[in-house]
Amino acid sequence: MRRLTAALTASAVLVVGYAGLDAADFAPGLLTTRPLPPPPPTETPGTRTLPVVPQPSPSTSFRMPLGSLAAEGAAPSAAGVRRALAQVLDLPALSDAALVVRDGQSGEVLFDRGGTERRIPASTTKLLAAAAVGHVFAPDETLKTQVRQGSTSNEIVLVPGGDTLIAPGAGDRDAVAGRAGLADLANQVVKALEDSGIDEVTLSLDPSYAPGPTRAPTWGADFHRLGIVGAVTMLGLSTERARENHPAPNDPVTSALDAFAALLEKRGISVASRVDPAGATTRTGTPAPSQRVLGSVESAPVRDQLALALTDSDNTLTEVLARQAAFRDGSATGFDDVGAWVVRQVAELGTDTQGVALSDASGLSRENRVTADLLTDVLVLGYDGRHPVLRTALEGMPIAGLTGTLGDRFATDSTADAAGRARAKTGTLTGANSLAGSVVDDDGRLLVYAGLVAGAPTLEARAALDRFVAAIAACGCR
Repeated sequence: MRRLTAALTASAVLVVGYAGLDAADFAPGLLTTRPLPPPPPTETPGTRTLPVVPQPSPSTSFRMPLGSLAAEGAAPSAAGVRRALAQVLDLPALSDAALVVRDGQSGEVLFDRGGTERRIPASTTKLLAAAAVGHVFAPDETLKTQVRQGSTSNEIVLVPGGDTLIAPGAGDRDAVAGRAGLADLANQVVKALEDSGIDEVTLSLDPSYAPGPTRAPTWGADFHRLGIVGAVTMLGLSTERARENHPAPNDPVTSALDAFAALLEKRGISVASRVDPAGATTRTGTPAPSQRVLGSVESAPVRDQLALALTDSDNTLTEVLARQAAFRDGSATGFDDVGAWVVRQVAELGTDTQGVALSDASGLSRENRVTADLLTDVLVLGYDGRHPVLRTALEGMPIAGLTGTLGDRFATDSTADAAGRARAKTGTLTGANSLAGSVVDDDGRLLVYAGLVAGAPTLEARAALDRFVAAIAACGCR
C-alpha cells in the first residue's frame, strides 16, 4: 500500500512539474502561451522574401545552428561594415580586388571598393546566366525528350528538347540528374510500335532544337580533355556528365542515340540507325517527324537544373540551359551570341550592364568582363521574391565548409564564422578568382557580397576572400 501511495505521489509531482514548464514555455504542451513562429517565407511574386537558410547541426558545422533572420530594425550600417573589414582589406591578395557588400533585404550598398570596375568573373558568370534563363522559363517548366513517327510508319525520330541529364535506365522522380529515363522512353515507344504491329524501325534524330557549336573558341584547348567542360548539345546522359579528370564523350548525342537503339533492340525491336559513322551530331537524311508522339519523358524543372549547375559549377549544363533559353527567345546560338543575350536579359531586369561583356554563359572565357556591382544586383533580385527561377538557382549555391566547391573552404580559425551559413558561387581561372553570394550575420541579417580578385595566386586569393566573408558574417555591423 505504501509503495502504491508513493508511486501515485511521484506521478502527481511529475504531472504538476511538467504543467509548470509547459505554462512557462519551457516545454511543449496545451498550456504553452508563447505564440507560434511565423510561417516560412514564400516565393510569391512581388513580395520580398528571405532565403531558406539550412540549419546545420553542431556535428557538421563549426557553429551552433542559426536563429531566425532579422527584421528591418537590425539593418547593418555602412560604418559598421567598414570597421569589420578594416583588417581584411589590408591583405596582400586583396590589393587588386573589387569588393561590394549590400544589405540583402533592402538592397542598400554598405561597402563598395571598385564595384564598377570591369573584371574577369570566372564562374560567377553563372549567376548572370541563371538570371537570364529564369527570365525566359516558367517556374516549373521542364524539358521534354520525345520520339515521334517519321515520314513512314517504320521510321521513328528521336527529338531532343534540351535535357542532358537523362538516366540511361529508369528515371528517378526524386532526382534532378536522371529525372527522365531513357528506358522509360523506350518502354513507351515499344508499346506504341507493338500496338501497330511493327517490330523493325529506322531510328533517326531531329537536330533542329537550339543547334550550335559544341565548344567555344575562347576556351582552353585542354578543357574538354580535363573534364572541365563537355560538348554543348541538346541531348545527353546523366552518367556521362563532364567531371574533373573524367571527360564527357566527344558526341553525347550519338552516345545517347546508340543507348536508346540498344534499349529498343533489347525489347525486341530491330533497329537500323542512320547515324553518321563519323559520329557527327548533324545528320543528313533525317525524316521529318510527324505529329504522332510515340513516347515522351520530362526532365526536372529548369530551375532545379540551374540550382544543380551552381552547386556543381557545371559549365556544360549552364551553357546548355542558356543556349536553349536564348534560342527560345529568338536569339542566335553561338557562344558569343548567347553571352550577349545573357547581358541583354540581365539588363531587362533593371540592372546596370554598361561595359559588361560575355563570350560565354559559364565563365570559362577569359574575355568575359563583369562588375562586382552587377553580381550583387543579381543576388538582391534573386532574394526579392519576384524571380522564382533565379531564387531556386541561388538556393543551389554551395554552402561554406559543407557542400560543392565550398566544401573544403572556411575551415580555419579566421574563416570559421562563415562556415555553415554563407552561400557563394566560386570562380577560378589562372590569375582571376571570385566569390559572390549571401551570408547571415551575427544579428541575423542577410547580406550579399561579391569579390573579384586579379593577379593573386589562387590559394591566397581564396583564403583572402573567405576572410572577407567571415568578417561580415561575424560583425553584426550595426
